[in-house]
Amino acid sequence: MRDTPVITIRHLYKDYPTPAGSFPVLKDVNLSIYPGEFVAIMGPSGSGKSTFMNILGCLDRPTSGDYELSGKNIARLDKDATAKLRGQTLGFVFQGFNLLPRMSLEDNVALPLVYSDVPKTERQTRARQLLDKVGLAQYAASLPSRISGGQQQRVAIARALVNRPGLILADEPTGNLDSHTSEEIMTLFTSLNREGITIILVTHEPDIALHAGRQVRFRDGVIVQDMPTGCNHEEELAGAAP
Repeated sequence: MRDTPVITIRHLYKDYPTPAGSFPVLKDVNLSIYPGEFVAIMGPSGSGKSTFMNILGCLDRPTSGDYELSGKNIARLDKDATAKLRGQTLGFVFQGFNLLPRMSLEDNVALPLVYSDVPKTERQTRARQLLDKVGLAQYAASLPSRISGGQQQRVAIARALVNRPGLILADEPTGNLDSHTSEEIMTLFTSLNREGITIILVTHEPDIALHAGRQVRFRDGVIVQDMPTGCNHEEELAGAAP
């Protein structure tokens, strides 16, 4: 028997009000994601993938439909319960790193634990362990400005892991990186996925999506493709060519 999905989306719609009336961004989206999957969410600008990612991260709510995260229907939770579930279940990695410039790398990684009331000694221990995991233990006391963009993204990944989530949401995590550094970051994501962490990654880059085991493509607010990676490598690589 297959595992219970960690994410279940049923008949999800998202509309935004405009002066001309309601504008539909997501239309009848249905999707299940299972523990241990590595899923790439793709689509052109305006396809709805970023809105969908915000809903997955509990940063926005659908207009209608159901979103279940770890078996809990988000629509039935109040703000405090939603925030608690998000903190326990999800880790976030963004394109822009979002590190605090005046805090050391260790303190940046440990920051989410401050809001979880974890004692300082444990915060420091976890942060150091994760900086070691991403190969940056020697820079624990450094400021973000003293390291490269690729290293800053590694710190951001360590921060996403500090609450020990089972699911990582990564929104264009290689968008500000060169191709070599992007490959290094994707190798790290692949390693984390092999350890059992579920990863959902938004990208517009076909070569980056090839690292995932499954690709879900949006267009005009609907899912138009959902298939295992490997079925369309030639198509994706052709799309990556200049």
